[in-house]
Amino acid sequence: MTTGACPPRLRPWRLDDSGAVLAAFAHADVARQAWSPVTTEAEAAEWLTRRIEDVERDASFAIDVDGRAVGGVRLSSIDRSQRTAWIGYWLAPKARGRGLASASVATLAEWAFGDLGLERIDLAHRVNNPASAAVALRAGFVAEGVQRAKLRHEGIRYDVATYGRLESDPVPADLSRMAIELPVDAPGADRPRAGTSPA
Repeated sequence: MTTGACPPRLRPWRLDDSGAVLAAFAHADVARQAWSPVTTEAEAAEWLTRRIEDVERDASFAIDVDGRAVGGVRLSSIDRSQRTAWIGYWLAPKARGRGLASASVATLAEWAFGDLGLERIDLAHRVNNPASAAVALRAGFVAEGVQRAKLRHEGIRYDVATYGRLESDPVPADLSRMAIELPVDAPGADRPRAGTSPA
């Protein structure tokens, strides 16, 4: 994983990330991941507020490089009775190609298995997005199938590739991770931790 002057890390979103969020969502391939437009300061503030405050079934983190948010990774639909969740991620175009997405997904998954006690995490992407397939596999997820015509975007229906990672799955030997800063009330926040980035 190639980094800048400071090691990349996961941290909670902040309201002052609005500029970085607006810049990222100005790109069409990032914007399509939002359920509603993020094109103004007010919309960026609303987007950030949801991720800061909705913590019961959602754990959302900024991918921070040199003090600036360059992407996001999120556990959603956290079901503590079934011990499952979904994971999603995005990166601003300039931050791609450095292993940040797979490291952030792997890091958040391992926190979820350890501190949240989850046993399965699901991941899915449109089949016309091979970069997301590479991220999923590098982060230790296993391809499980294809859902036909699952998503509709701009009048077109797309097949979706599905993946899963179990707490009991073997961890790839070359899996990269990063440090994670947890909210003060998050499980495991009182324990020191550090990320590692194998060459």
